[in-house]
Amino acid sequence: MKYAYYPGCSLNATGIEYNISSKAVASYFGVELKEIDDWNCCGASAAHNTNHWLSLALPARNLAIAEKEGLDIAVPCAACYSRLKGAQVAVKESAAAKETIKDIIEMDYQGSGEVLSMVDVVHQGIGLERLKEGVKLPLEGLKVASYYGCLLVRPKKLAMDDQENPMKMDEIMASIGAEPVDWAYKVECCGAGHSTQKTPVGFKMINDILRNAKLSGANCIVSACPLCMLNLDMRQKDLKQDNGENYNLPVFYFTELVGMAVGYTPEEMGVPKHFTNAITLLLEKNLHPAGRRGA
Repeated sequence: MKYAYYPGCSLNATGIEYNISSKAVASYFGVELKEIDDWNCCGASAAHNTNHWLSLALPARNLAIAEKEGLDIAVPCAACYSRLKGAQVAVKESAAAKETIKDIIEMDYQGSGEVLSMVDVVHQGIGLERLKEGVKLPLEGLKVASYYGCLLVRPKKLAMDDQENPMKMDEIMASIGAEPVDWAYKVECCGAGHSTQKTPVGFKMINDILRNAKLSGANCIVSACPLCMLNLDMRQKDLKQDNGENYNLPVFYFTELVGMAVGYTPEEMGVPKHFTNAITLLLEKNLHPAGRRGA
């Protein structure tokens, strides 16, 4: 199984743990992720506020390169997924748009390859049964709030799952032995850049998500978006200073937990890079090698 792999800008910077763990999980299950040659930024999130055709041409160029190789595209970042999927849909829906985009990028592009989120690659490409068979360390004791956010499930024509109650990450978590919790905020917006531009608004949105996860019995959150991860993980310290809330709720990329379940250490998955301490929870639940040696 082989995919064209579009890491985007975040996965070699703030989302490096997502990059590391996605590649490790893919390798473990014999999935080849071939990074797109000479890829460019997809335009998230400024391009669509600048110029409509720029916002389509930037992701379409990456899609055209992958299409030449006849490969579907695996996209970890939720924002990148939304931009690439949006460009593909625009080309499929309008012959005029297709010709305009082809003229701008000076490349042929027919919209033939599928644009898949990393959640889809694991859920359907690898499959839940293979996932279960590959588990070496069931993640028992982890009560996980699967957080999808906005861009994986909205708008409807770009959605990779149900818009109101997506379940793919929940099913992946259940397959590796964790317990997905039922909660009300799985598709609520984290505020994106509001935490820096409109801080009171952004902090309230983040706080509402963390509070609901905690009230629903979760002891951790999983995400498939670098910006959501950053807001929910990094901003917990800010919330404590701002309103006294001390959630101490670890946030993981879903691929980090899959990686740990199939035998990689938390360190190999990049977990120590998180802002909110996640190692203590893993030790408490006997899911860290140091804890298991001491058991």
